[in-house]
Amino acid sequence: SEILEKLNTVFREVFEDEFLKVTETTTSEQVVNWDSLVHVYLILQVEEAFSIKFALGEMQCLKDVGVLVRLIESKISQ
Repeated sequence: SEILEKLNTVFREVFEDEFLKVTETTTSEQVVNWDSLVHVYLILQVEEAFSIKFALGEMQCLKDVGVLVRLIESKISQ
């Protein structure tokens, strides 16, 4: 999807890894250096890339990239 492609660009920038590829099933445990601090920065970059804002509770329930994709879709379609 377009959202996933754009997310891959954001992930590559945040994690400084031009070869990083995330899928809807990717979790934080599968990405090197994805800790709580990087998570906050990642969310800020996602918000900027998609011109959206997340509520605090939404950020905490992201179990994988697929949840993030669906959350972005719901925000964009509002």
